[in-house]
Amino acid sequence: MELLHGVADGVATVVIHHPAKRNAMTAGMWRALPALLDALAADSAVRALVLTGEGGTFSAGADISTLRRTAAEAQELAVRAEEALAAFPKPTLAAVRGHCVGGGAQLAVACDLRFAEEGALFGVTPAKLGIVYPASATRRLVSLVGPATTKYLLFSGELIDSARALRTGLVDEVLPDGELGKRVAEFTRILVTRSQLTQAAAKEFANGRTDRDGYWAEQARGSGDTAEGVAAFLERRAPRFSWSVPTPE
Repeated sequence: MELLHGVADGVATVVIHHPAKRNAMTAGMWRALPALLDALAADSAVRALVLTGEGGTFSAGADISTLRRTAAEAQELAVRAEEALAAFPKPTLAAVRGHCVGGGAQLAVACDLRFAEEGALFGVTPAKLGIVYPASATRRLVSLVGPATTKYLLFSGELIDSARALRTGLVDEVLPDGELGKRVAEFTRILVTRSQLTQAAAKEFANGRTDRDGYWAEQARGSGDTAEGVAAFLERRAPRFSWSVPTPE
């Protein structure tokens, strides 16, 4: 039971690895995720991040047997991990196979994008345990799928299939069986060639940080990325963008 990770061609991949419990997150795994994300954010070689599960399951949620704490303490660990993932400064994508339930869904929703394989199942299940779902996670879910679908998921704890998840906006793409890995690799290759300046500003604005117009205008003026993008377009070549996400101090 651990979080595996590696970096290749600008993409960091984090794998939830607890196959004996369908990749349920243990207390140690929740605790380890923020530090791992901090390290990957500081790695200049990382331009995008993929979160997935070992084998045919994304994550069945929290491993209740390892959370020998009060519900509030266990929830605090999950929220800390979720917030760290949502704050990751580069594009993040959840690659979902099989069950994406409870805490697993909480992590997937904290990613910027979600691609799923046909047959994937999604659920937010605190109503089955008498747990109050965190306000931050509820707001994030509402911003993604709207209040009606959020209430359906939280009130019932029922699972929805990949087709309904796509229809409601919970996932961005659904791929045929066996095609998810290929599509994620293809899409992340696109991401790492695009302007990090554009991506970082868009991520902040989309997440509600609209007070930073001035900061991003200053970054754009000093970056040279716009001039490079226009020159590359006119010269019919791939752009060589130079701006990169500042390394956290």
